Amino acid sequence: MPRFLGIDTSNYTTSVSVVDNGEVVLNLKSPLKVRQGQLGLRQSDAVFYHISNLPELMERLSASEPVKNYSAVGCSARPRDAEGSYMPCFLAGVAAAHSAAAVLGVPVFEFSHQAGHIAAAVFSSGGSLFDSEKFLAFHVSGGTTELLLCKGRSFMCEIIGGTKDLNAGQAIDRIGVMLGLDFPCGPALEKMADEYLGTLKNGEKPHDKPEISVDGTECNLSGLENIAERMKRRCEPDGKTALFTIDFIRDTLDRMTENALALYPGLPLLYAGGVMSNRRIREYFEAKYGALFAEPEYSSDNAAGIALLASRKWDELND
Repeated sequence: MPRFLGIDTSNYTTSVSVVDNGEVVLNLKSPLKVRQGQLGLRQSDAVFYHISNLPELMERLSASEPVKNYSAVGCSARPRDAEGSYMPCFLAGVAAAHSAAAVLGVPVFEFSHQAGHIAAAVFSSGGSLFDSEKFLAFHVSGGTTELLLCKGRSFMCEIIGGTKDLNAGQAIDRIGVMLGLDFPCGPALEKMADEYLGTLKNGEKPHDKPEISVDGTECNLSGLENIAERMKRRCEPDGKTALFTIDFIRDTLDRMTENALALYPGLPLLYAGGVMSNRRIREYFEAKYGALFAEPEYSSDNAAGIALLASRKWDELND
């Protein structure tokens, strides 16, 4: 029975996963440490944490899932499928994958971190898009806000839109830290917004309508941070600022989606990445577009998609 090991070393999470006969049977993660008040990690620190985390994760994997008959090892080797795409943090996972494969006597398949995100989201949303010739996907996280045209068994991702400046996850984290939250701020910002909504009287408008900046399938998000800073200076409730942040991003992605569907009518829609695990955003797009989403476990950085891609690549080579 084919079994595949996946390794992903993103800028904020070390993860390993096992896929057996097309099913994810193990998905282990170890978040990288970000000091309180900071907005991220230097690449040198990320590489150090990955090297520290990988042995412990491999021991947990071995204890939970004894090594037996792996067919291949997959790893994320670059951020995205674009020429020159590179981040040092992925070197740790590539080294671990090649070392494990050499001992196991199996091939190594390298993919982009982004393709892994898409594969994990496809699996988590029911797997229907595994059989699609092509589909549209939004990958929205701290490291990217991109609209992708996904094609082929390995989900090669062509960038057809996205942000011109700030990523959605960056905006959430910067505004969250400004509001006193710990990085990464997404879940806490969502909770803060929900609590504010609970204080509103029936029919009360939660905030002014966001004036978004969208040009076709591209957007600007840096203005959101400026607006949030002004709301803070005016001493508006932090929950109101949190809700405005979420709705600004939702409305921006909504306009981009409308424009993308005008260019590519009829294609299925998938939303992936940590930002898209936000319940308010997800429910809106599910209701309006019937869009597919990953469950939260598969929305944030994880190696499951990499192991799934390794499985698909192995099947392709052995058909």
